[in-house]
Amino acid sequence: MHRSDQETRRELAHLLYSSMPLVGTISVASVVIGTVMAWVAQDPGYAVITAALVVIGVFRVVKLLMFEARFDRLGHADIIRWERLYGLGAIAFGLAVGALSARAFQIGDGPGVWMSFGLSMAFCVGIVSRVSPWIVMTSSAVLLIPTVVACLLQSEPVYRMGAGMVVLFWITLRGTSYRLTAAFTERIKAKQALAHQAHRDYLTGLPNRAAFIAALAGCDRPVAIIAVDLDGFKLVNDRFGHQAGDELLCQVGVRLQDCLEDSGVAARFGGDEFMLLLPGAGRDAALDLARAAVTALAQPFTLAGTRVQIGASAGILVTDDRQAETEALLDQADRALYAAKRAGGHRWCWADEDISVTTAWTRYGAAPALSPASGSTDVDLILP
Repeated sequence: MHRSDQETRRELAHLLYSSMPLVGTISVASVVIGTVMAWVAQDPGYAVITAALVVIGVFRVVKLLMFEARFDRLGHADIIRWERLYGLGAIAFGLAVGALSARAFQIGDGPGVWMSFGLSMAFCVGIVSRVSPWIVMTSSAVLLIPTVVACLLQSEPVYRMGAGMVVLFWITLRGTSYRLTAAFTERIKAKQALAHQAHRDYLTGLPNRAAFIAALAGCDRPVAIIAVDLDGFKLVNDRFGHQAGDELLCQVGVRLQDCLEDSGVAARFGGDEFMLLLPGAGRDAALDLARAAVTALAQPFTLAGTRVQIGASAGILVTDDRQAETEALLDQADRALYAAKRAGGHRWCWADEDISVTTAWTRYGAAPALSPASGSTDVDLILP
């Protein structure tokens, strides 16, 4: 299942379990009505069914409380299991209320028939708002079938007409359930789309500044932050136009993601500046990533049919100071980046080294210039 579909199902399950007022009210009402019916009719069958309603009600309430406490830690498989547990509880409740109604018909308890029928309608009206059609249809079916069968067994035509009306009600319930579920699903997907837009760069599809900062704040271990800026990007825009510049940025985003290999976060901060986050990284891993990024971005790009070679500079910060302000950490990486650019670009610099000392730089060998007379077709244009 696609990740977005999993998130949608997760949200639907959360809505399913946000029914404490409904479940609590209908459970208490069913126990009260069952108790009254057993006391008035002095029928042991009512008493047994009421005891079952108490057990089922407690089970459902406890599961609601457990789900709320564990929701943040549940995976997709867990969500499916909890959805089935909710369905099991709803079906068991429907069976018990249906049995109460059947018992009332069996012993000829007129007031009991009306009370149990009212309880059945209340349950159906409440359950239809649950955003899981299979639960709605199954639980309401096991609840209404005993009533329909009991009505059909009566000799009076009015009862048989009543059975037909109950069937029509169940069919209407089915359509309403599917429409409500579709509406909730649409709303959840729209909410997800807005959240995605709020945390994604519209051009490259990479996480944006807000998403990067959130990921950094969520790290509870040492991290490497690598600020990356393109060398020669303005010349690309000037020569080929902004559309080619946008295409270049998209290609840069893909290459940076490839360098991370799903082990960290690559984000676009704006313009031609990118940030890489590598959780749990030491200096060696951070240097390897910076080197890989600078090397990858020095390889030719194809823009408007022309192979163009630019370059990139990087600033590297490795920190285990989780108390430091996020903006302060980003500022350190930025200063190292722009120090590398001032030193000529196509290189990286450590944020914790003296940037005034020439030996603090580790130079990346820039591609040699190609003259028009060389006849090379590998690179048509090299931009500093």
